[in-house]
Amino acid sequence: MNELITPGTYVNHPKKGNWGLGQVQSKIGDIITVNFENVGKKTINGKEIELEIIKK
Repeated sequence: MNELITPGTYVNHPKKGNWGLGQVQSKIGDIITVNFENVGKKTINGKEIELEIIKK
C-alpha cells in the first residue's frame, strides 16, 4: 500500500497510534518522511512499515 503514498497523504503508523495523524512530507524510494501531530517529523522505512492511509 505504501506505493500509493504521495506527499500530502494523511497516514497513521500501525504500531505507534499515540503519534497521531501524520501528513507525508516526502517520499524518495522506500524512505517516507511524515510529520505526525504528536511527535513531529519522522522518517519511515517503507520496506519495514506499511503505513495506513487515512481518507480525509
